Amino acid sequence: MEAGSASQIRQMVNFILQEAHEKAVEIKLKTEHDFNLEKQMLVHNAKLKIQEEYVQKDKDRAVQDRIARSGMVGTSRVQKMTSRDQLLQTLLADTTATIDKVSHSADAYPKLLRTLLVQGLIKIEEDDVTVHVRTADVAAMKSVAADAVADYKAQMQKEANLAVTPTVTVNEDPAKCLSAASPGGLVLVAAAGRIVCDNQLAARLSIVYQDLLPKVRALLFPSA
Repeated sequence: MEAGSASQIRQMVNFILQEAHEKAVEIKLKTEHDFNLEKQMLVHNAKLKIQEEYVQKDKDRAVQDRIARSGMVGTSRVQKMTSRDQLLQTLLADTTATIDKVSHSADAYPKLLRTLLVQGLIKIEEDDVTVHVRTADVAAMKSVAADAVADYKAQMQKEANLAVTPTVTVNEDPAKCLSAASPGGLVLVAAAGRIVCDNQLAARLSIVYQDLLPKVRALLFPSA
């Protein structure tokens, strides 16, 4: 009887041990599976994060490259515009220097003053006019003022059938004369200073320069 009970107990113990062993194996396999799955997930997420970081770095580098290229293009354009402007200013300065030589011609300059005075009188159409020139040009202006007035009268009579009798006075006050740095020409003043006609050579050159600037640019910078 005791032998049978002992046998049954051993069978039960062996069964329990077998169940425990199988359960332990099952738990171990599940643990390893969960571990491997978690490890794969961590590795996968880490790879994705690294890829995202590299993609972002590539985007940032591309943005920086575009900014750098844009900056270089902008700098190049500014330098080109500066160089062109310097060339145009040099051209204007050279032209001014050439015009300045005209005022040193004892024969040509008085004739030019006469023409400029006639043009100014036609433009302002005033009866009482004061002419301002450089101090060095006062004598030359006085020598041609009467002839200029005669030219003006004849032209107004011919072109507009108007009889005009202007009084033209050449300013001799050094304080009111044009700057000696001016390349020449004259300024007409009337109506107590309310009407002014600037017919200096520099002013005329400035008008011509602005009018011809597009053509000058096209000639100097045809590829622009």
